[in-house]
Amino acid sequence: MAVLSGSVLALLAGALAFSPVGPASAADPEPVAAEDVPTSDTPDFGPNVKIFDPSTPAGTVQAAFDEAFDAHNVSPTAQFGEQRYAFLFKPGTYGRVWANLGFYTSVAGLGQNPDDVTIEGAVNVDSGWNYGDTANATQNFWRSVENLSIKPENGTNRWAVSQAAPMRRVHVKGDLTLAPSNQDNGQGYSSGGYLADSKVDGKVSSGSQQQWYTRDSSIGSWEGGVWNMVFSGVEGAPANAFPNPPHTTLDTTPVTREKPYLYLDDAGKYQVFVPSLQQDSSGTSWPGTAGESIPMSKFYVAKPEDSAARINSALEQGLNLFFTPGRYEIDETIKVTNPDTVITGIGFPTLVPTGGVTGLSVADVAGVKVSGLTFDAGTANSETLMTVGTPGEHQDHAGNPTSIQDVFFRIGSDVQGKATTTLEVNSDDTIIDHIWAWRADHGGAPTGWDVNTGDTGLIVNGDDVLATGLFVEHYQKYEVIWNGNRGRTIFFQNEKPYDVPDQAAWMNGTQNGYAAYKVSDDVTEHEVWGGGSYAFFNVNPDVKLDHSFEVPERDGVKLHSILTVSLGDKGTISNVVNNTGGAVPNPAGNTTPRNVVSYP
Repeated sequence: MAVLSGSVLALLAGALAFSPVGPASAADPEPVAAEDVPTSDTPDFGPNVKIFDPSTPAGTVQAAFDEAFDAHNVSPTAQFGEQRYAFLFKPGTYGRVWANLGFYTSVAGLGQNPDDVTIEGAVNVDSGWNYGDTANATQNFWRSVENLSIKPENGTNRWAVSQAAPMRRVHVKGDLTLAPSNQDNGQGYSSGGYLADSKVDGKVSSGSQQQWYTRDSSIGSWEGGVWNMVFSGVEGAPANAFPNPPHTTLDTTPVTREKPYLYLDDAGKYQVFVPSLQQDSSGTSWPGTAGESIPMSKFYVAKPEDSAARINSALEQGLNLFFTPGRYEIDETIKVTNPDTVITGIGFPTLVPTGGVTGLSVADVAGVKVSGLTFDAGTANSETLMTVGTPGEHQDHAGNPTSIQDVFFRIGSDVQGKATTTLEVNSDDTIIDHIWAWRADHGGAPTGWDVNTGDTGLIVNGDDVLATGLFVEHYQKYEVIWNGNRGRTIFFQNEKPYDVPDQAAWMNGTQNGYAAYKVSDDVTEHEVWGGGSYAFFNVNPDVKLDHSFEVPERDGVKLHSILTVSLGDKGTISNVVNNTGGAVPNPAGNTTPRNVVSYP
């Protein structure tokens, strides 16, 4: 998301390769059996996972959070550091815990329902701690809270986050504010987040949040909205009123499968619960979430020192994968070929492909669940960072689709990464439920137009693919290309690349620049609800983009509640969709958006 100066913020409110293989000869070596890898129902999750029970003194719990957070506090290296933390709470009540969350920090309960774990105090994210920009919350990335309840000490829990910071399966026993404590007086901006399968007893206040997506939850009430607030399947959501206020509301979510989660059973053994597929869902899935439990003995618990070969051996053995916090150097593609495989992680485990390989590939099989992973592009260009399915194949997976949840991609961080395409989805019916694909506008290593290169964040070739919570930013060509038919997106957030050097470097044939969201010309049915695309051409404000949404002109292609903004009025987007919507900067000035309620 934006790394903007205070003055600007004050204005805001691939095809597969085949080798010929002949019949085996006597000289061919015997195949080597996959290495057996160990499993356990009570595994060691490694030193970066802290597990508490109700007998743990409150001071011990507090000290663990403080130690982790203090290492982040106004630290020049924290945002792209190697530290990773996961704090897990066994069922019970934890009094007077104030959990400040910094980068790469996850907090989760180990009960089967959120109310099995209660934190009395706060799970807190605010501004004031980020090195180089203490005034805002626009860089509060890469942290999460899941599967617990919070009884706020002062009646209101603060969760002032931006991208890649999900709150899932949480019960807030009070109010929830999504803005930092200093949101007034022209500062304290926050920029985009995701809330799902949660209950807020009181009011949710969005405050300075510029865009936000809430899915399948229950809230007492909602207050606020800047540009793009989207709700699907939310009990208590505000009425659909875009653009004034900017609320886009759907009664249900067409297809959902909630994210798998770790819990501790009555025998003291760990299991992963995999929720069932739902159609036209609304409200929380809990208590009594439908689904199945998988014992940890059917998972390989991966650690950062594991090689990709060892991880693949576990998959060949028929195991699922559970990634613990840390950075993983991936020198060969991790290949998922078995249906119903669960690939999940805690504490933002980060996969770094080396030598130009794809980090993770999923075959065109049914029911694979991928969640809780982060990908960093390596210095050698990868054609893709993750792929799902096989190009050109169309098998019906409607009854058991693959799902991708809380998976985050970076091109440029502490390494000057490169990747042509971040995520390619070929399997029909895939669910993309909250991703952030980000070509970095800043990093621990220098970034720039010719440095951390990336064409496209997401290419969808599969039919009947649904995206709920799609964040894609700063890529150099089309940022989303949708080739499959009958695709649907509920909530899209985008920023165009900041660092375009000049117009000549950014031409799409005769067009100025590349649209953020491109629906291919031969698509006959597609639908979008709640999409925003923003320009901030600070390197060269004379750069222009013809339009942010580019779609074929046919009745079956429909867009609802879409907008463009020129942040700080730097750079021009001439229209919202095709030749419709008008230009930003808007003559009204002061970062005023252009809105299109429906198209065509």
